[in-house]
Amino acid sequence: MSLWFRIILLRIVPFIFLGILIIGAERLYFHIHTAVIDLGNKQTAWLFVPTGAGYTQVRDSLYLHKYICNRPLFENYTRLRHADIHFKPGGYLLKNRMSVHDLVEMLTRGLQTPVRVTFHNIRNREELSGKISRQIEADSLSLRKLMADKVYLKKYQVSPTTVFSLFIPNTYEMWWNTSADQFLARMYRESQAFWSGRRIRLADSIGLTRFQIVILASIVEKETSKDEEKPVIAGVYMNRLRKGYPLQADPTLIFAWNDYTIKRVLNRHKEINSPYNTYRHAGLPPGPICLPSISSIDAILNYQHHNYLYFCAKEDFTGYHNFTNNLKEHNRNARKYQEALRSKGIR
Repeated sequence: MSLWFRIILLRIVPFIFLGILIIGAERLYFHIHTAVIDLGNKQTAWLFVPTGAGYTQVRDSLYLHKYICNRPLFENYTRLRHADIHFKPGGYLLKNRMSVHDLVEMLTRGLQTPVRVTFHNIRNREELSGKISRQIEADSLSLRKLMADKVYLKKYQVSPTTVFSLFIPNTYEMWWNTSADQFLARMYRESQAFWSGRRIRLADSIGLTRFQIVILASIVEKETSKDEEKPVIAGVYMNRLRKGYPLQADPTLIFAWNDYTIKRVLNRHKEINSPYNTYRHAGLPPGPICLPSISSIDAILNYQHHNYLYFCAKEDFTGYHNFTNNLKEHNRNARKYQEALRSKGIR
């Protein structure tokens, strides 16, 4: 081989290798940034990776929902990255036309998007645990067990009877893979923040504990859906409590019977032997009859000062009530409402 040929080779070969590397890099860049997610007409979709799920389970979930539009690219890239042992649990918001690189980075680094957890209009612990378990990874059985565990709940200064005082109905952002224990810890922090400052001062001023306020608020919650009327009804119950009168709250009877189909409380319903029968027992029932809304809690804290002792739903079915401090007038109001019920065929 001539000297000149060797010199030419030495000068050309590096450029050839450099060209090959550039072409390979361009092809690799093209592949890893090629869209691997196809959501059709949707711009986003949720992928939930359970705790302990491996590569195969995640892959099968992506395939089942038909999110992956290029299976060979996805499998080859994950094999290259050894990502099959590094997918992290959580809730991931997939974006339409997401590249294989971005998808795998998200799953391996645990780049979750928080989910919005909402609960309201809850009657009991079972209903609450069921609603929460449909929004985060924690299952309803685990939630129910913790809410019924006396020893566990001591660290939050509540019992199974008073546990509802931990929960403030609202919308919260949290990771999807939140456990039952983590959920209750979060609710405790939220309740501590809620019951602070002005609300604590108001509670002290009316002479009720936080839990007593939740109990009374739960009754007000079931008496009316009209926020503007809640402080008036709260005032009626505060007057009755201070005079030592039974609350005589129909919603507590419905709770005692555990029959939410009751549309009209009758005298026979008032005979039930239950601590929640506020016709027989003066004072507050032993626990809340539902999870009260913030507006109902604030209605107790800011109850209206008046001399009303009675109230009855208006006969026009608007959802509002007639108020009075006179028993005879109250009975007249009650008869008008009962006649309106009969005219509607409600027995």
